[in-house]
Amino acid sequence: MSDSHPESDPGHEGEPSGPKVYDRRRIDPDTYEVREPQDAAPAPGGPTGTSTTDSQTGEAPVADKDSRVTELETALAERTADLQRLQAEYVNYKRRVDRDRDVSRKTGEESVLKDLLAVLDDIRSAGEHGELTGAFKAVGDEVVRISGKHGLVAFGEKGDPFDPHVHEALLHSLSPDVSGPTCVEILQPGYRVGERVLRPARVAVAEPDGSSPEPAGEAGVDPAETPVGGPSPSEQA
Repeated sequence: MSDSHPESDPGHEGEPSGPKVYDRRRIDPDTYEVREPQDAAPAPGGPTGTSTTDSQTGEAPVADKDSRVTELETALAERTADLQRLQAEYVNYKRRVDRDRDVSRKTGEESVLKDLLAVLDDIRSAGEHGELTGAFKAVGDEVVRISGKHGLVAFGEKGDPFDPHVHEALLHSLSPDVSGPTCVEILQPGYRVGERVLRPARVAVAEPDGSSPEPAGEAGVDPAETPVGGPSPSEQA
């Protein structure tokens, strides 16, 4: 008995032995036309039914492209609106922080300057009594200079009209030399920082006393009743 198999027998009639050659050229060499792939398998994980892409160009249909573009434009508009809102919130936050920082700084300066008012009063009183000399004068001048550097301004002059918003009347008198409430003496100057009054000026106020000079002519005699051209005939008789 022979153990040879039919496929290994060179003389066996059937399928030809040897390597098989497949023509996978896309262009037909005889007709020069594009061949359709016969053994194209679906991509792994792809749909098993009708493909949603064009087999020739590999592009999605026009409807799907337009839908995708619309979705991207909508997402872009939403992200742009979010960025604009965040930017506006940041600008408002920065402006509020700067304003609060400025208010805190001014409040701190005013608190320190208020504590210095008593020192400035002592320096002023010493200068009026001639005791501001030597090293003490140098220190006093430096305190006044630094307080002025931070915006502290003294106000209140003799002869200023009395203003209850910036003056505090400690003394009151009547005087014929004034036509209205007037500051005739500054007991303590006032201080302000910008438009804010830290301390009103403490003053002595004088008001008109209401007196007026007597009219010309003799007292108790009405000039209209004095005869013109001498005494009347009845007075001569």
